[in-house]
Amino acid sequence: MPVTAGIDVGTSSVKALAVDDDGTVLAQAAVTHGFRTPTPGRLEHDAGKWQTGTLAALADLRDQVPRIDAVCVAAMVPSLAAFDEAGEPLTPGLLYGDERGRTDAGSANPASSGEARAFWKWIVEQAPDAAGVWPAQAVANHALLGRPVLDAATAASLYPLFNGVDWDASELTSIGGAVEQAAEVLPLGAAAGEHAGITVASGSVDALGEQAVAGATDPGDVLVVLGSTLLVWAVVDEWRDVERLWSIPHTTPGMFLVGGASNAGGLFRDLVRRVLGLTAHADDPAADDLDPGDVPIWEPYPRGERTPLHDPDRRAVLRGLAMTHGPAGILRAAHEATGFVIRQHLDLAGIRAGRLVVTGGGSRSDAWVQAVCDATGIPADVVAVPEGGALGAAWVARMAAGLETDLGSASRWSAVARRVEPDATWAAACAARHQQFLNNSGI
Repeated sequence: MPVTAGIDVGTSSVKALAVDDDGTVLAQAAVTHGFRTPTPGRLEHDAGKWQTGTLAALADLRDQVPRIDAVCVAAMVPSLAAFDEAGEPLTPGLLYGDERGRTDAGSANPASSGEARAFWKWIVEQAPDAAGVWPAQAVANHALLGRPVLDAATAASLYPLFNGVDWDASELTSIGGAVEQAAEVLPLGAAAGEHAGITVASGSVDALGEQAVAGATDPGDVLVVLGSTLLVWAVVDEWRDVERLWSIPHTTPGMFLVGGASNAGGLFRDLVRRVLGLTAHADDPAADDLDPGDVPIWEPYPRGERTPLHDPDRRAVLRGLAMTHGPAGILRAAHEATGFVIRQHLDLAGIRAGRLVVTGGGSRSDAWVQAVCDATGIPADVVAVPEGGALGAAWVARMAAGLETDLGSASRWSAVARRVEPDATWAAACAARHQQFLNNSGI
C-alpha cells in the first residue's frame, strides 16, 4: 500500500505524518523551532529552520516506516525571507501579522491586505543582493530538491506580486524586487521532483489541508482550528460577502466558507499559561471548584486582532479580576475568550451552527474544547488526527504521486475522536460574559 508524508511548517514547530491509503497514521514526528517576538508588533522565525526542520522531520519519519512514496510540505501564509545563492537565509522569516507587513488596506486577508508586498519590500531593503525571496514552502522544497518550488495556492497568498498566473514583474520592480528572486510556481498537487527516491509535491497551505480533511462539509458545520492562530470557517452553500470577515471557496464543490483568522488561538493561550507559571507540558489547573458565575473576561489580543476587528494595535486585557480568582479561573477565562471570538464570527455572518468540527493541536485540551462549547452553546466533534495541516499535505502528496486527482475527495480521511456537548450549568453565565465581551470589543 502506498505511504505518503505530510509536513506542516507551523508557527511553533514542524509537524509530520506518514499515512497509508486510508489516512491511518503510521508514523509521526515533531521538531520544535519556536518563534521570535523582538518587539510587540513583530513575529518572525529563524528562516534557516524552515530547511533544517523539514529535513529532520522527514528523516524521523523514514526511520519509522520502511518506505515513503511521496511527500508534501505545507506551511502557514504568508511567510517570507531572503536567501543567498547557496540557500542560506539573509533575513529573518517574516510571519503573518508582523508589523513590517502593515498597510492601510484595513484587512488581514492575505489576498487583499498587501502584507506580502510590504514584506518583500522590507526584505529587499535589508538584503538588496538577495538571490531569492521565498516563503517557507519554497525554502523547504529547496532543501529537498535543490531549487525553490512553490504551489499555486501559496503563491496566491502573495498577491499582488503573484497575479494568479505569473509573477508580476512591474509589481516586483516597484518595490525593488525582481522576478528572478521568486520561486518556481507549479499547480497544487503537481510533482516537483524527487528527494532520495521520494516524489516531492509542489507544496500546500496548512489551512487548506486542514479544511480538506476535517470533514466540515455541510451547511451548519463550522471548522474551528485551535492552532497558533484560531481559524473559524462556517460552511455555507452560497457565496456570501460579510463585512469584517473573509469568504473563500470550500474544497467541497458547491460549498463556501465564511469566517477568518483570529489571534485568540494557541499563541494567546500559551502566553496566559506562561504568565501563570505553567510549563509547556504541564496539565491545566483543576477547574472543578470554579463558580460558573465568577470568571473574569479576557480580551485575547496580545498582538492585535485580525478578523473581525482588523486592529493590529489592540492588546490583551483581563477584566473583572477579583481576589477570588486563581490560575484555574484565569485560564478558564482564556479558553472562554476563544469561544466568544468564534461566536462573534458566527453572529456577524448570521450563521446558525449545528456543530463545531474542532482540529489543531489545541483540540487535545479537554478543558479548552469544553469551554469553547460552553461559550458558543454549540456541540463539537473533535477530529481524530489533530495535525490537520500535515494530514492534508499527505493527501496532496498522493496527488503528486498520481494516486488522487483533487482535494475534494480528501474528506474520506476525516474521522471524529469524540463529541463534546455544552455544559448547561455554564451556559447562562457564559452568555452573560459573551455580551460583556461584545460590549468591550466595540463592534
